[in-house]
Amino acid sequence: MKIHFMSLSSGSSGNCYYLGTEDYGILIDGGIPVKQIKGYLRDAGIPFERVSAVFVTHDHADHIKSLGNLGEKCGIPIYATKETHAGINNNYCTVKKLESCVRYIEKETPFLFRDFRITAFEVPHDGTDNVGYHIEVDGKVLCFVTDLGHITDTAARYILKAHYLIVETNYDEDMLRMGNYPQFLKERITSPFGHLSNKTTANFLAENITPNLKHIWLCHLSEENNHPEIAYKTVEYKLRGVGIIPGKDVELCALKRTTPSKLYILE
Repeated sequence: MKIHFMSLSSGSSGNCYYLGTEDYGILIDGGIPVKQIKGYLRDAGIPFERVSAVFVTHDHADHIKSLGNLGEKCGIPIYATKETHAGINNNYCTVKKLESCVRYIEKETPFLFRDFRITAFEVPHDGTDNVGYHIEVDGKVLCFVTDLGHITDTAARYILKAHYLIVETNYDEDMLRMGNYPQFLKERITSPFGHLSNKTTANFLAENITPNLKHIWLCHLSEENNHPEIAYKTVEYKLRGVGIIPGKDVELCALKRTTPSKLYILE
């Protein structure tokens, strides 16, 4: 079975990822306009009608802005924890409240959605209730880990099972420290319930990478405090330090913030 993966947008302006078979697919988060989602999928040869569900990581605006339209207007079920659903409907950006499209999931309780076996797991972030996703399909294991202040034992357990990993590298520590953000925002970002830096993710991967890991996508890069080349080079340097060569031993890619990635086929 061919599995398609594509980042539609990855950053503080909006987050949305597509994962699908040749017949149907799901979105992880819906933080960009539906018109953009439709256009990006169309350009990749994927009819929007294939989108059969949305799975939500947490209730911050850059992950949920279009859920009302996706769920209530387009009739797509929206899956999230009960607490996250409450947070979505209480968020200022949710103009169209979620009602008929609401579907509940529970953390660390595997959920079967057609061919996808999906397990949500807790991650530390300052949203209402934050999860990463472990997804098994046709013998392939994907892990989405975004918006977390540190890598907990729980998150690490799921990351280490992955063949394909989408993981946050939000900021470069020097850029953030020297940048124009107010001090309170810098402290929020670097807190245990904020975001992962390039260095933190790089160190974790270098210390824990397994032979099963085939592809790493670096996601949710800050516009002000990071750059795709810096994130890539930071992780590449640490991996090379332990004898892992990106492009040879594992594929490595830094996702762009506001433009879609190419369509990857995971076989």
